[in-house]
Amino acid sequence: MRYVCDAPDGKTWFRIETEGEAASESEIMHHAVEKYFRKERERAAQTFHPLSKVNFEQEIGLNAHIQRQMPLFLTLRDGEGNALATAMLPPGGRDDRGFRPIIVGPNNIDPYEEEGDAIAALADHFGMVLERARCYPYRRD
Repeated sequence: MRYVCDAPDGKTWFRIETEGEAASESEIMHHAVEKYFRKERERAAQTFHPLSKVNFEQEIGLNAHIQRQMPLFLTLRDGEGNALATAMLPPGGRDDRGFRPIIVGPNNIDPYEEEGDAIAALADHFGMVLERARCYPYRRD
């Protein structure tokens, strides 16, 4: 995981960069981020065009391309490393009104009540609005 930004109360946002990290996040948080990470990684890989025709050079630049093209998958952790929320933002963290960001807590609960300040810090970091109505995909009763 790679550091992204700090949030209030000693919390920190990190970028999930590998399938293993996504699998761990899914297991810890009891949701399906791993499935979405794999799907988006594959979609980004399919848009890669190698610069070289030499077989063993075909994948040079592939990982960097994937990192640029796929959505950002993020995890919010407290000071002890406990997972608190998971987010999926547009590629590069650039606001894209055609892309629906997703932010969920453990077991897909609404994280906004407990982690609203941390979500606001993430929004400020990327210069975008991450309001509940747009980012929490499940109906609230």
